[in-house]
Amino acid sequence: MTDSATPPSATPAAAFFDLDKTIIAKSSTLAFGRPLYQAGFLNRRALLKAGIAQISYRTFGADHEQMERAREEMLEITMGWEKTGVEELVKEIVDEVVSPLVYAEALALMDEHHRVGRKVVIISSSPEEIVKPLARYLGVDHVIATRAKIDKDGRYTGEMEFYAYADAKAEAIRELATDEGLSLPDSFAYSDSITDLPMLEAVGHPVVVNPDRELAEVAEERDWLTLDFERAVTIRTRLATLPRPVPLISGAALAGAIGVAVVLWAIRARQRMS
Repeated sequence: MTDSATPPSATPAAAFFDLDKTIIAKSSTLAFGRPLYQAGFLNRRALLKAGIAQISYRTFGADHEQMERAREEMLEITMGWEKTGVEELVKEIVDEVVSPLVYAEALALMDEHHRVGRKVVIISSSPEEIVKPLARYLGVDHVIATRAKIDKDGRYTGEMEFYAYADAKAEAIRELATDEGLSLPDSFAYSDSITDLPMLEAVGHPVVVNPDRELAEVAEERDWLTLDFERAVTIRTRLATLPRPVPLISGAALAGAIGVAVVLWAIRARQRMS
């Protein structure tokens, strides 16, 4: 297996990152609960439920049943909302809401993959209205996220067009690889949840990050690399690098330089042993 500091082959590859608890320290969707309430999108009851759900998510993660329940509730709550209104709100507040929650280790790994020529892709079950603005801040190449159906007036219908979850994530990865000519055996995937097992199995280099109990057991059985991300930092300094074609290691990533060095060393050591 190749060293992560060297491009794996003449065929381009990618690094696929789950978002929640892999790049950021909590649910990206639930993190916007209070701003949506303050803007009049949510009522007090919905805000309270979001707060309880956030505590549960950070403590226990989310299994299939919880993910399905969250999907149904999201569709019910957002039905009738104007898509452009949500997009504008998220753009205005994404830095304020998410900045302190980003893992320095994830930022540095994304920079490392970019440096050796791999595309960096965020693939998340969160709505694209939230994921895309965040991805723009991070300077990633592509986003795969959940899309809700929109009616002719630009409002959410309460139905789902594409749910980026479980097997659908793996299928989306394969479709992107076909469209972009990416080598999946040379590609990486990072996730914390057992629901992302199909995504991890779709690439040659699965990496488990802050795993839930079930995924930790699978990783141990299959001898997959397991990483612990814990340095939540700001991404405001990343904004200065966005015009550049290849993002540089940001001040946020440098803040966790020691931890990042350990992460990169672990990946290289595992690859040399394979």
